[in-house]
This record gives sequence, structure tokens and C-alpha cells, in this order.
Amino acid sequence: MMRAAIGKTLAPIRFAGDSSQVPNPADYHSSSENTPKRARILIADDHTLVAEACRKLLEPEFEVVGIVSEGRALVRANALLKPDVVISDIAMQLLNGLDAGEQIKLANPNVRLIFLTMFADPELAAEAFRRGASGYLLKNSAAHELTAAVKDALNGCLYISPQLTKSNVSEFLRTYNQDVAKQRLRPRQREVLQLLAEGRTMKEVAAILNVTTRTVAFHKYRIMATLGLKTNAELVQYAIRTFLIPR
Repeated sequence: MMRAAIGKTLAPIRFAGDSSQVPNPADYHSSSENTPKRARILIADDHTLVAEACRKLLEPEFEVVGIVSEGRALVRANALLKPDVVISDIAMQLLNGLDAGEQIKLANPNVRLIFLTMFADPELAAEAFRRGASGYLLKNSAAHELTAAVKDALNGCLYISPQLTKSNVSEFLRTYNQDVAKQRLRPRQREVLQLLAEGRTMKEVAAILNVTTRTVAFHKYRIMATLGLKTNAELVQYAIRTFLIPR
């Protein structure tokens, strides 16, 4: 077991091959019964094959309460189903996993959030944990790592995919501890940016967000001014670079 001294108190971080003991997930009981409570899990991934594979891996030990395929549906499902753990992709339509996860954590700080992604990027992992994640797992990980990540999350530990940590632990810690007071877009601006970068018209964006077209145009102007961008192509490039839309 390893604790990271990075300027704020973090849960223990467990790495692959760490022989330290963590609490037994079998002790995860309901308060009203002596029988173990199966943790409730919500899955979000826009690839049906991946989502169903996760379900099959998890169902022997946990209760999978739902599967959704995009970020806005994830936020709604979380409010309705009240899961203990959310397992989410990062690159999803309408609302990316990072922003959806942040909204979920604001609504329910006790939910455990695990990102399952193809991006082996220390800076993105740092951002995920800054948003409140309990785990960051790569999609090419061994199957048993998914259940390990869930168990660690339920027991208050942070789980980081070993493919990332073996060569990039120091980089991860450095980026996690970077000054996050640098210029950032507001949550609504990030939503507008993602939708525009996905190729949607201002009218379509307005309908999705339930605002006027004029409001969308104002947000776009403020985004471009804040980021120093001059063209739509630069807007899309920024969205790709910051993982709002897939590369």
C-alpha cells in the first residue's frame, strides 16, 4: 500500500503486485441485515460490447443496476438508480465521462467513480482523480482488475491501472499536484464546446441544453475569447486535445 504526499489527503493508492492488505469487501454489509449487501453498479460506455462484457465480469459479485451509452443519460440514471459505484468511459457523446462524473459527485459525494478508458495519459488520469474518481483503469487491462478496482473503491482506496503506474507513477503524482487554478472553462461552456466539436449546429446544441440559440452563440464567443481561439477548426482541435471528444 502506498500513500501519496501531493498536497492534499488522498485515499491509499494500490498498485499491481502490492501485497498490502485492504479491508475485505465481504464486510460491506447493509445496516439493517446481517447478510452482505451486494454493491450496486451503474455502467456507462458507448460500446455495447464493452458494457456487456463489464456486466458479465461484475454480476457474480455485484448488482449491475443499469447500462447507459452517453453522459447525459448517465447523470439521469445516477439520480434515479442511486448506485454505489459508477463505471464510466471518458469519451462519450453529448457529455463526456469527466464532466458527467463531476456532476454525479456533486449530486452524490458518496458514489464511487471508476473511469474505464483507452487513454494511458498521466495528465488525464490526474484530471480524473481531481474530479473525484476512485479508479482509473485501461480497457486493455486484465479482466480481474475491474473487480479489483471496484473492491478497492468500495473500501476507500484509489486504484490506478498498472500499465499506467509502472512507468508513470512519478508523472502522475506531478500532474496531480499541478496548480489547477489555471484558466478553466465553466461546466456549461465545456458542454457547449463538446457539442459544437461533435459537429452539431447551434440550433441542435440549444435544443439539447434547453437554451436559446443566442445563448449558445454567447457561450461560443466566451469560450473562444477565454482560450484565445479564432476558428472552428481550432475549437475542435482544443476539444480533441483535452479529451472532450475522441481523437
